[in-house]
Amino acid sequence: MEIRETFARNLRTLRQARKMSQEELAHRASVDRTYISSLERCVYSPSIEVLDRLAAVLGVEPADLLRKSVKE
Repeated sequence: MEIRETFARNLRTLRQARKMSQEELAHRASVDRTYISSLERCVYSPSIEVLDRLAAVLGVEPADLLRKSVKE
């Protein structure tokens, strides 16, 4: 699995584990909801700044979003 797919899976898994909608995550991370959707579908890769903001909102370290196995 390539890193973009790993990130997308981890982002979706962590977001859903926190019972957070794409819209809520997007609002808290100051990005557009359609961007979150695109990240989860492997359409785009996040910048390092966005990766950091998403991790902060989800309450994990940025590296956790890139790990092959994520802990919820």
